[in-house]
Formats: sequence, C-alpha cells, structure tokens
Amino acid sequence: MGYGSYSADAHQQLLQGRAALKREDVFKQSDCHPLMNPHGVRVRECRDSPEHPNSIGIVFALDVTGSMGEIPENLAKHQLPHFMKLLTDCNIADPQLLFSAVGDATSDRASLQTGQFETTAELMDQWLTWCFLEGGGGGQGTESYELALYFLAEHTDMDCVAKRKRRGYILMTGDELPYPAVSKHQVDAIIGDKLDADIPTEEVVAAVRQTFHPFFLIPDQARRARCEKRWRDLLGDYVICMESHLDTCFVGAGCVALTEGAVPDLDAFASLASKAGAPKERIHSTVRALTPYAELLGRAGVPGADAANVAPAPRSFWRKLFG
Repeated sequence: MGYGSYSADAHQQLLQGRAALKREDVFKQSDCHPLMNPHGVRVRECRDSPEHPNSIGIVFALDVTGSMGEIPENLAKHQLPHFMKLLTDCNIADPQLLFSAVGDATSDRASLQTGQFETTAELMDQWLTWCFLEGGGGGQGTESYELALYFLAEHTDMDCVAKRKRRGYILMTGDELPYPAVSKHQVDAIIGDKLDADIPTEEVVAAVRQTFHPFFLIPDQARRARCEKRWRDLLGDYVICMESHLDTCFVGAGCVALTEGAVPDLDAFASLASKAGAPKERIHSTVRALTPYAELLGRAGVPGADAANVAPAPRSFWRKLFG
C-alpha cells in the first residue's frame, strides 16, 4: 500500500468542522471494522513507488481503552496534519502511516485492530476514523500491547527494511503494563497464527526491534508511575513520558526526526514545530519530554532536564521564539 500523494491542504479540509463534533460523530464504528480485523491477515505492506522511492513505515499503535481514547480523537479532530507537516519539514520524504488500535484481549470485543500503510490524507483519515474506540480494558492494570507488537513483528513487510536496512517506527500510546507473554490462544483466536507455546513479551520486543524503532508514549506525568518502570525494562530510552496527551503528534514527530538525524538538535526541531503551527505551550512540553532521548543521541541542543522533566534553562533561542 502507500500509493498516491499527501496534501496538507486536503488533510486540513477533511478536519474542517470536526472540532465541535462529539467523539462518536467522528468515530462511528460500534465494533471492529471488517477491514481492520487482523484475523487471517497475511501482511500489511509498506512499499516504494515511483512517487515515493524512499518509503518509511510509521505505525500509530493507539491504546483505545478508557481515557486513552482522547489521543485518537485529538489526532482525528486537530493534530494529524501537524504530524505530517513536521515530518515533511524535517525532510522525512516518504512516510507511510498505519493505524492500529489496542485493547485488552481478556475482556474486549476488539482487542486488536489494524489498518494499512497509507500515504494520502484521505486514506490515513479513513483508517484512523475506522478505529473502534471501545473504551474497555480489563481493569487489572494491563492491556494487550504485546499482542499488537507480535502482529507488527510478524505481519508487516516494509521496503525500508528489505531494500535499505532502515527500520520503521512504532509510536505506541498507553498507560498500563503489557501482559508477561503473548498468549498462543489469543494469537490463534484473534490473528489466526498457530503457536506451539506462549511467547515472553521480552522475546516479542526483541523480534519487533528487528524491523522497527518501538517507542512507548505515556500520555502524562500522573500516569507514568504505574507503567514507566516495566516499559523501560523492555524498551529502555524508547519510553517517552509526555506532559499531556495533546503532545502526541509533536513528540511522535520528534522521535522520528531525532532518530533519523533529520534535525541537528531540539533547537532546530522546536523551530520547525513553531513554523508548523504548534502552540508555544505544546513546544515547551514537547521539548521537555524529548530532552532525555535527545541527550542520549547527542542532539539535545539545550541544557538537559532532570529526571522529573523540569524545564531546561532558557537560552537566547528560546527567548526569541517564546518571548
């Protein structure tokens, strides 16, 4: 998949009038859309084309349980065009987006939903708004993130990997723990694969890392305490603790741009985010969230924040940009 060209203007037009709509008027599914059902899916493909010779696969794996539905709602109503503009401005030439929705396989009707990799605004928006925001979850502090990671490891095929040895990106949002292992029974029932045994989540993470940079985005500081440690055990510095769910698009774009070396540092990324229309408060909090990861890469560009994500000391750039 992934044919056609992206138009920021077309994307903005799709969002016209949505801001005032109720969530259920944007996300109208009352069950898993048949085309997003992962059962029997052989592969989701991210392919090069004459229009897009350097495709790179980017997955938004969105927790849709409980209050986590705020993130897909905000993407669909407001911010997905900002994400795409930032990638374009950072010279990420040929991004292809896939949307996946994650729930709880022990209790939800649609614990895993998955779209296709797409390039055009219309098709990105279609798959995003086809997500069923079930709002369930098991209530035991775990969701089936590991099942989504298994699907992405085993059922995606990307030319960026096959042709260029260049991994794609997973931007997974969540505020709970994964289960300790992928259940062979759940894989059989939900995806259709036959496994001999359960697979420890650590092994699934190792497998998905062969083809993706897997980031886990925690929506705010209040929720980081209940899940950060376990995710850091699994993903290390690929865990990003945000200050607000409203930062998801900007933080996600920053993860890609910094990892790709598409921007020299956070100073440059913040400047591009400002030009892309990001509000000042969103740029501030995005920079704070990304600073630990940028420091790891040597691309912080500003004095580092401490472990509590205290704002870094201002420099002339920040005074000029924010006043």
